[in-house]
Amino acid sequence: MGPHLMGDPGPSSLATQPCPTRFQGRGGISVCHGKEDAGVYFRRASTRRQGNNGFTLVELLIAMAVILTLAALAVPNLMAALDQARIARAVGDIDTLEDEIALYQTINGRLPDDLSQIGYGNYPDPWGNPYQYLNHSTMKGNGKARKDRFLVPLNSDYDLYSMGKDGKSQPPITSKDSQDDIIRASNGSYVGLASQF
Repeated sequence: MGPHLMGDPGPSSLATQPCPTRFQGRGGISVCHGKEDAGVYFRRASTRRQGNNGFTLVELLIAMAVILTLAALAVPNLMAALDQARIARAVGDIDTLEDEIALYQTINGRLPDDLSQIGYGNYPDPWGNPYQYLNHSTMKGNGKARKDRFLVPLNSDYDLYSMGKDGKSQPPITSKDSQDDIIRASNGSYVGLASQF
């Protein structure tokens, strides 16, 4: 190979030959034009490529595809775990409210008319809606009482429940609006999702 860059003597047999044409290349380097132009350009381009530490567009697209695929797999599991955590919190809140109602009943000899009498008026569930309370001794008929699939009231003393994720509820727990409710049933023997009762 002949001389490629100014100051590069190359092989001794070719070093004595004058360079027919020189031009100022990138970075202020003089390049000799001659029979080996392609070699000059190729060597110079490969030298610059080795010093490039960036990513190509294809590499970035592949990395983004991998990240998005992992996110698509993880997000549904995360959302399901968050829903289960909210349900568990609602069950715990209902247990606490039951204890407060029992304490109120022991002290006063009757059930409270609403949750504000035990200090939990408009207390929000994990979805931001207030817990619902219905004292059966003060209601007229069974119209508003929570009912099972046979339309039998779930409790004989009082109903206490969260309207769940959708914030909607109907007296029968078999209703679509009531499936995600967190309910108290069988006079406190069951606290959990209406769809699992």
